[in-house]
Amino acid sequence: MTSLANVTLADLDLFEHDQPWAVFDELRGKAPVHWDEEEAPNHGFWSLTRYHDIVGVLRDTETFSSERGTVNLEELDADQIEARKSMLETDGVRHRALRRLMQGEFTPKAVAGYETFLRGLTATTLDTAFAKGEFDFVDDVAADFPIRVLARMLDVPDTDIHKLIDWGNRMVGNTDPEHADVLSTSAESEKYRLLPFRSPAAQEVFDYGRELANQRRGKNGTDLVSRLVNETPADGIPLSERDFNSYFLLLVVAGNETTRHTITHSMNYLMQNPEQMALLQERPELIPWAVEEFLRLASPVYHFRRTATRDTEINGQAIKEGDKVVTWFAAGNRDPEVFDEPYRMDVTRNPNEHMSFGRGGPHMCLGNALARLEIRIMYEDLLGRVSGMAQIGELSRLRSNFVNGIKRFPVRVELAK
Repeated sequence: MTSLANVTLADLDLFEHDQPWAVFDELRGKAPVHWDEEEAPNHGFWSLTRYHDIVGVLRDTETFSSERGTVNLEELDADQIEARKSMLETDGVRHRALRRLMQGEFTPKAVAGYETFLRGLTATTLDTAFAKGEFDFVDDVAADFPIRVLARMLDVPDTDIHKLIDWGNRMVGNTDPEHADVLSTSAESEKYRLLPFRSPAAQEVFDYGRELANQRRGKNGTDLVSRLVNETPADGIPLSERDFNSYFLLLVVAGNETTRHTITHSMNYLMQNPEQMALLQERPELIPWAVEEFLRLASPVYHFRRTATRDTEINGQAIKEGDKVVTWFAAGNRDPEVFDEPYRMDVTRNPNEHMSFGRGGPHMCLGNALARLEIRIMYEDLLGRVSGMAQIGELSRLRSNFVNGIKRFPVRVELAK
């Protein structure tokens, strides 16, 4: 690397080519609170790469607010902030009330009720993929599985699953020419500036969700859409149309993307570490704990962003009111001060206090128990069936510094005798 002054984690080439790790390491060691330049109209941001600095920001919502945007680095004006506000972009009492609407549906006890369904679904997914012998692991396993769980929770037909996948790809891939309808940095995206991800796919999700809401309003359904349209948050403020739209969109994206990419990355890491795969096949009782290592290594979301509400400092570095502060979860998950030999896959690593779901604080991922259950069941079934798996083509990565995504992963399966 040349000079830290020339480093910017706004460079998407680093992420498309799976090269941010050396940058994270250098920043963590030499400039753990680093100023990254951006192209206009953005003004740059602070990058945090040390685990404990990240945790401190996540837990201090009064100093580091989510209200001005969390999921990307775009600087929003007042109209955009108002139009795009979701539970993620809300702090305090309102955030707690919005979160509580769905919290009961995602507790470990609640999601355990899906285990029988998940085991049947996993078996069907793997039966179909393995019958081909050669297949794309993303399309045939990782993308297919969690989206079907989400479809059940939303009570939408399987025939709509391809729409949910497509919408997620187009929104999360808003910086990838292969997926984006309109690149978020292009002049053309201005017409979509009030939509999440600056993507026309967001409007399609809104329209689809509102149609479901109209069908279920005033009825006694127990699906997630019915809960949203027929219950009032604990603060007594009913969901507005914008609130419903953004909540529904969040379920569509978060309920699919992160689990999908964790499942894919985990298979890739296991193929690169056959002794770890063999250990889990010999001792499947280790799989529930191995899921934590899968999540740490996968780091399916590279970062979340906050905005400083006042002049402050982090690790001795002065931060000005209004500055963007970016918490790089993927860097925190490889901090050697917290994780011994952080680049080594160790399915028995204990403790494993990774930050793939956040690490404490009010915004910790609501669906973490469901994600853990889905990943565990997938690998309990998959590892019991195979003697090995080989990559047979190029692994293609999403061009994004937000979601650590894999688009294609062609493999050949070797079934156990």
